[in-house]
Amino acid sequence: MPSPEQQEFIFESIKGFPYLHWKGKQPYTSTQFFPAKSNTCVGEEQDGWINRLYWGNNIQVMSHLLREFKGKIDLIYIDPPYDSKADYKRKIELRGKTTTSDFTSFEDKMYGDIWNNDEYLQFMFERLILMRELLSSKGSIYLHCDWHKSHHLRMLMDEVFGPNNFRNEIIWCYTGPVQATSSFPHKHDTLLRYTKTNEFIFNIDHIRVAYKAVFTTARGVHGKKIYDEVEQIKRHELGKIPEDWWSDISNVSSWRNELLGYPTQKPEALIERIIKASSNPSDIVFDCFMGSGTTQAVAMKLGRKFIGADINLGAIQTTIKRLTKLKEELDNAPELEEIKYTSFRTFNVNNYDFFNNEVQAKELIIEALCIQEDGSSFFDGTKDGRVVKIMPVNMIASKADISALTANLPYKEFDTIKEKNPHEIVLSITLVCMGHEPDLKAELEKQLSNYKIDVEVVDILRDNAVLELKREAEADVQRNGNKLIIKKFFPMNLMQKLSLEKTMVSDWKELVDSIMIDFNFDQVEMQPKIIDIPEKNGFVKGEYDIPKDAGRIKVRITDLISESFEIELD
Repeated sequence: MPSPEQQEFIFESIKGFPYLHWKGKQPYTSTQFFPAKSNTCVGEEQDGWINRLYWGNNIQVMSHLLREFKGKIDLIYIDPPYDSKADYKRKIELRGKTTTSDFTSFEDKMYGDIWNNDEYLQFMFERLILMRELLSSKGSIYLHCDWHKSHHLRMLMDEVFGPNNFRNEIIWCYTGPVQATSSFPHKHDTLLRYTKTNEFIFNIDHIRVAYKAVFTTARGVHGKKIYDEVEQIKRHELGKIPEDWWSDISNVSSWRNELLGYPTQKPEALIERIIKASSNPSDIVFDCFMGSGTTQAVAMKLGRKFIGADINLGAIQTTIKRLTKLKEELDNAPELEEIKYTSFRTFNVNNYDFFNNEVQAKELIIEALCIQEDGSSFFDGTKDGRVVKIMPVNMIASKADISALTANLPYKEFDTIKEKNPHEIVLSITLVCMGHEPDLKAELEKQLSNYKIDVEVVDILRDNAVLELKREAEADVQRNGNKLIIKKFFPMNLMQKLSLEKTMVSDWKELVDSIMIDFNFDQVEMQPKIIDIPEKNGFVKGEYDIPKDAGRIKVRITDLISESFEIELD
């Protein structure tokens, strides 16, 4: 299997399966993107290692990781989009109960799982290629999916990892409320398990489960004793190896203490079985669709090193809060013999701090550029008689993105127009992007050279005078003697959302998710000495003691929709 560094990799599918491609010389290398920038470090290195969390597009994250971690990651678990045709939201609840309105919560859009034609499979294919390069020779990958695309994903996994490296199709069964009236309810997920080679980690005795029934002496058809009583008791105490259908692990909704209000959250027991089976202590575990950080939390508990990534800011903030609390618990626990890797560092990849999430980014661009939405499943709308396609946000639009676009165009309509009038323009299109390769327009014209087209490129990083990208928060933070006091905080985007619900708040602390303070900021990376994360209905303190050796102080206030305000004080 060729690596991403090789010049060309083509996957010609079997009949009826999409054409997927990996073309171009070194298509994704870290030199094409802004570098990963560390912005926060919680804790210190352990045995020369500190865990990593990346905020950004995971294809860029993995391209960045290749230089250091190619062939070094021992276990990959991913719970990617399912092509479920759903928009996922999370419920945002104000802290406390002092609002002057009946509305104390609202829904915030997190991410969409809506794809056109072959976009989803292309998306997955490109990422699986990079995961294979990162996986060690003894490593395993578990791909979590459901009925929507499990059949297609199995074919992709066969192509990328090889059918001989397929190990299990695991069925995870669970129960819960149902709305189905015309079909059997969908109440299982699929885990596709593959390895890199034939020599892989599988700790069979670490995942045994208790037998449910009490055994009696087993006899054959002629009454011959198969096990004697002593052997059977030993076997019962040892436990059995779980089959490839798991019905003993409940969905996360049944584990109330785990609920974080994050859509698609998975139970820790599920990830624990996977990590125990396919990794050893101090091995590196990777999840680039980390969501609420379940993989990272379980890895931390089990003494594994971990790397995580997500494109959604809400996921990053949820994971940081979760790991910060877990780190405190583990660091304060009685001394254990095994090493726990509890410290972590967060990074921004490609300066990915433009928008809260992709769904809101598109909505903002559509509104700011006055794009008329027309209900198209592929284009984002029309403007001045042209169709508009918003390219992937928070990343440089590349030739690969043009290939993904051209794979989904309505060529039958183009052929009809061309047949009637060979000189008529078949497509007038405006590409909206955030940075782009210089030959983007030429690449689209080249790929559609059989047709007459009119291409316009709007780069909102270059031409952003008409686009208000983000409303900055405001705060009143003061130093009074040996006290740091936050008197007021105005998260403008969150307050705008609340105004739509006609909700007024009497205390700024109702809007705050967390506060971090670094009392000796080196102007490079924040290393907070105070991490104020209150309980669900509690409030941040808002007033903090300043140590005598304090220098330059940096304060980060994060609101309920995961947007942060930062200020520095001398």
